[in-house]
Amino acid sequence: MRTTLTLDEDVAAKLRAEARRSGRPFREVVNEALRRGLADRRKAPQLEAFKVHARDLGALHAGLSLDSVADLIERVEGPLHR
Repeated sequence: MRTTLTLDEDVAAKLRAEARRSGRPFREVVNEALRRGLADRRKAPQLEAFKVHARDLGALHAGLSLDSVADLIERVEGPLHR
């Protein structure tokens, strides 16, 4: 199929350089790049499951409690912590 395609200068330069480097026609290089790019978009990224590793933070100092995190931060960092 013949079509007119407007390429950004940086993309066209990379395609021309690849055509020169590989000794293949520009048309082949463009088609290969498009095929690879389109195939990559179809592949779902292989995401690794997120894991949380709990750690014991030890005992709190006397008079501190985790029941109210806001109160705890204020007592540790002072009233101007915001």
